[in-house]
Amino acid sequence: MRKNWIIWPLLALLLLLALSACGKKAQETFETLAPSAEEETRPEETTVVQLTTAPEPETETEPETEPEPLAQQPEDRVEVDGKIRSYLTGEMVDVEKANRRPLAIMMSNDKEAMPNYGINRAGVVYEAPVEASMNRYMAILEDYDDLDRIGSVRSCRTYYVYFAREFNAIYAHFGQSTFAKPYLKYIDNINGIEGIGTVAYYRSKDKKSPHNAYASFDGIQKAIKQLGYSQEYPESYQGHYQFVVDGAQINLEENSLDAYKVIPGYAYNKPYFLYNEDDGLYYRYQYGDVHRGSEGPIAVKNIIIQYCSAGYYATTQYRNIDVHAPQYGFYITNGRAIALSWEKDGEFGVTHYYNDKHEEIILNQGKTWVCIVPTIDFSKTEFHGKDE
Repeated sequence: MRKNWIIWPLLALLLLLALSACGKKAQETFETLAPSAEEETRPEETTVVQLTTAPEPETETEPETEPEPLAQQPEDRVEVDGKIRSYLTGEMVDVEKANRRPLAIMMSNDKEAMPNYGINRAGVVYEAPVEASMNRYMAILEDYDDLDRIGSVRSCRTYYVYFAREFNAIYAHFGQSTFAKPYLKYIDNINGIEGIGTVAYYRSKDKKSPHNAYASFDGIQKAIKQLGYSQEYPESYQGHYQFVVDGAQINLEENSLDAYKVIPGYAYNKPYFLYNEDDGLYYRYQYGDVHRGSEGPIAVKNIIIQYCSAGYYATTQYRNIDVHAPQYGFYITNGRAIALSWEKDGEFGVTHYYNDKHEEIILNQGKTWVCIVPTIDFSKTEFHGKDE
């Protein structure tokens, strides 16, 4: 893996500029991120002393023991009492669900489409701009067997195809942009408008179009069988994230800052996350209120803010987001945040997140929300402490 060290001096400078409004503590926190050149010093002169007595015989010392790994290992994914490790959350999940390729399904973020049905079940959620400043979600679910309403389901964009592929997911969407259509051949997908719409999706009567297209477990399963997609992970698949071992917690202390309130910086729905010390989760808010799914308030254990270069396709309002060129971001959990750099294993590979030592970040077990934010909007991201 190529080491992206050059990004850290720039990242440290950007952090200092963008976070200066958050107080002195943030500045002090990130001053240590940029590598500093070591001052040249002359070695001290030493005097050679002849031994006049025989050296003491060497004594045998016990070999140092290797520390227990903090991240889960491949051998940890074994079945215990009908459960096995989830690739999405690192938690123990029913074997039938955890060994089945997940569903990555597009969801509307329009206020008229609320609530989001099924989003509380998602192990991972991606949020990214799609048109102008309007956002859309891709919810990745492995536990949706009893859901008869998922969505509302909206059209795909190019970069979501790449996100879905990173999790070896079956990608479900209701239509697609012209720019995304050529990329669908690279992934197993269920298109709601062309080909398979009447099988996987239905229109509800309590919402107006285009906010009333929904999926169900039965419909998705029927479409998967009709299209001949495999629901088994390939033997080569090893998951996306690294998760902490059972009984441990990742508490970001070194080079971190308070992150009790996290504002990614999206202009359209103005979302933010509030940390709850009682359960250790981040609760999501948007449109000035609690963000509720069909099964209650939405809460996650981990937040990743991933900055990407972004523009527009030609003269349209459709966003063109580069999810390939390495950039920077943040990892947030347990009320703290650290800066990260990210890079991708080739065009269709997994995105890896690294700390300032270029060690891959280990996530706490639980759900993860990924905010894809254009680099131009970096300064709109805010972190606030407990009492702010």
